[in-house]
Amino acid sequence: MRGTNKKDSNVIMLMENEAKDAGRCNGYKCPVEATLDVIGGKWKPLILWQLKEKTFRYNSLQQVLPGISPKMLTKQLKELEEDGLVRRKMYPEIPPRVEYSLTDFGRTVIPVLEELCRWGEGYMQQRECTGR
Repeated sequence: MRGTNKKDSNVIMLMENEAKDAGRCNGYKCPVEATLDVIGGKWKPLILWQLKEKTFRYNSLQQVLPGISPKMLTKQLKELEEDGLVRRKMYPEIPPRVEYSLTDFGRTVIPVLEELCRWGEGYMQQRECTGR
């Protein structure tokens, strides 16, 4: 049995990544399900909303998102980065400085969030008007 060379390893890694990406997309029944998979949950939309106008360092982002644990913020940022919505830039300094910003693709979700904001404002007004 021959050993694998670097080219073989790269091909295998590429195939594994493609399989992982294909597996992530399998099973969606509609585009809304895919959207909610990427930006759904309590924190992801709020993280994206904060990043819509400026770049944040980790601690600053945590300060504008009261209630999120460091573990959850790290997890959500990593997932948003893996999905191509958030860019993580690390500067070679001591201590290391890391900044988060939206990618060009990440900016395409802002109109969706703006619509959610408008709907939420209407919902909040309606609930106040009905006394609930």
